[in-house]
Amino acid sequence: MTQIQKKTVAIGDFEVGGKLPLALIAGPCQLESLDHARMMAEKIAEACAPTGTKFVFKASYDKANRSSITTQRGLGMDEGLTILSKIREEFGVPVLTDVHDAAQCAPAGEAVDVLQIPAFLCRQTDLLLAAGQTGCAINVKKGQFLAPWDMGNVADKIASTGNERIMLCDRGTSFGYNTLVTDFRGLPTMGKTGYPVVFDATHSVQQPGGQGTTSGGQREFAPVLARAAVAVGVSMLFIETHEDPDNAPSDGPNMIPIEQMEALITQLRTYDALTKDQFGLM
Repeated sequence: MTQIQKKTVAIGDFEVGGKLPLALIAGPCQLESLDHARMMAEKIAEACAPTGTKFVFKASYDKANRSSITTQRGLGMDEGLTILSKIREEFGVPVLTDVHDAAQCAPAGEAVDVLQIPAFLCRQTDLLLAAGQTGCAINVKKGQFLAPWDMGNVADKIASTGNERIMLCDRGTSFGYNTLVTDFRGLPTMGKTGYPVVFDATHSVQQPGGQGTTSGGQREFAPVLARAAVAVGVSMLFIETHEDPDNAPSDGPNMIPIEQMEALITQLRTYDALTKDQFGLM
């Protein structure tokens, strides 16, 4: 496989990309309260500590693309950004949240370290430009409808603002109704852009709209896909986690229970060291 010298992106007090160790984006799908966010951040930090794994705490203040009008969307922008700012300050970790339109980018960029572009919105030019103009690191999820080589055009839109703190994230590709499939050829293909590649292990096992008014998922396969992505040489993994996934307000079927995270992270870091030390980069 062609070896690509990837760019690095600074996030908080660490960098990702190149031969740097695997880092993690982790947290609950949806912000629930300040106390819940604090509890999750503490547990994720504990799970990462034995391997020294760097992580970005993630949670969404608004789930704007829920399956049904009846499902919970979240706490809203004002309360959500206040919570994320407190998590960043109290735990000394970078934080990430989604933005859904151009007007959200500037205020969100004041509160978080990483702006995330949802997969359904990855070709929205005004949103990409507004996100880039904040100077924040940008994690763009590849649309379920998009070929991996088309993400170069997405990255170019952001880079046109002068901001090259870009990460490209795969979260599965539509494969029939209510089903996603992961094509691991797409990871090194996106890596040819030079930007760090992220693999979203939990949304890749989602079954969009699979439960009628909510999405289903097969969380038991998330660790399997995560191991495969690390073997390819990704820079970061995106893993949603929760203390009680079956009763979470959003995406419970594909989130990994928090008590399983330490063992999984330890295993993934072992795979990562083998890949990057012996086989090079994507």
